[in-house]
Amino acid sequence: MAEQKDWEFPVEMRPRPEDWRFDLDAALDAVVLLRAEIPEDAFTAPLLGTERAGNGVVIRDDLILTIGYLITEASTVWITTNKGTVAAGFPVAYDQATGFGLVQPLGKLGVKPVERGTAASCRVGENVVVAGYGGRVHALKATVFAKREFAGYWEYVLDEALFTAPAHPQWGGSALIGSDGKLLAIGSLLVQEKVDGGNLQGNMLVPIDLLAPILEDMLKIGRAARPPHPWLGMYATEAGAHLAVAALAPGAPAERAGIKVGDIVLEVAGEKPSSLADLWRKIRRTGPVGANVRLKMLRKSSLREIAMQSADRSDFLKKPHLH
Repeated sequence: MAEQKDWEFPVEMRPRPEDWRFDLDAALDAVVLLRAEIPEDAFTAPLLGTERAGNGVVIRDDLILTIGYLITEASTVWITTNKGTVAAGFPVAYDQATGFGLVQPLGKLGVKPVERGTAASCRVGENVVVAGYGGRVHALKATVFAKREFAGYWEYVLDEALFTAPAHPQWGGSALIGSDGKLLAIGSLLVQEKVDGGNLQGNMLVPIDLLAPILEDMLKIGRAARPPHPWLGMYATEAGAHLAVAALAPGAPAERAGIKVGDIVLEVAGEKPSSLADLWRKIRRTGPVGANVRLKMLRKSSLREIAMQSADRSDFLKKPHLH
């Protein structure tokens, strides 16, 4: 993602206060900068780095919502507001199923929280604001171009995500603000879509509706109280008509079972997955964490039957603490 200080949107791409029926600047002030430091020996350090920066959204005086990969295994978190207030933060929780993360400010931010809305109120084609830390210069007039299923290579699937364009270059933890000034989603990814023979670059955002059912559990125990999804540590991608293994998490069940990068997934428990989302759902249906997962794989011209016990990904992560 672009460094916060190195860029700003052209004036014509920014939202204008007079075009919205809410206090635009107050809503933008609820978006803060998060900087996190992660130990070098953390499980996610090789993939996500040891220094991470992105956005968070103040949803209560004592709570910031962000995208979880920014704060996973963080030992130190710093928060900066648009007014220049700086405070330490504590990574309270991370929910792997939704991708949401929570940070508690360890000082007064002096920021008015943004009200949560519902993504269900937002229609395809609707104009919205996608905002990063930094006020209007880092806020973007955008349009919701799709609401649909999303699957990520890291064993992640959402029944419905929001997609906006044009793309916000500082997407991680950004705020999707609807026409009523309420928070509708949290930015997660940069995406490219094929449209009319060309490529459309945009963002995928996680609907805020997914937070309410798990918020109290996240605050109490650091994660949702639902049973964790079975996890293999197998990063897969759609390669034409095939589902190919693109990478493996070190020490995870898939690597220990002998799966290799480049293997093609043909079946899960005797069933052929039709898509990346279907692959993850079929793995989740194999049973609770610790259940046996049977995969049929193609390696070059050789068929292989591989069985392994699934794991809880949280067991591989360092618990957050502050030095």
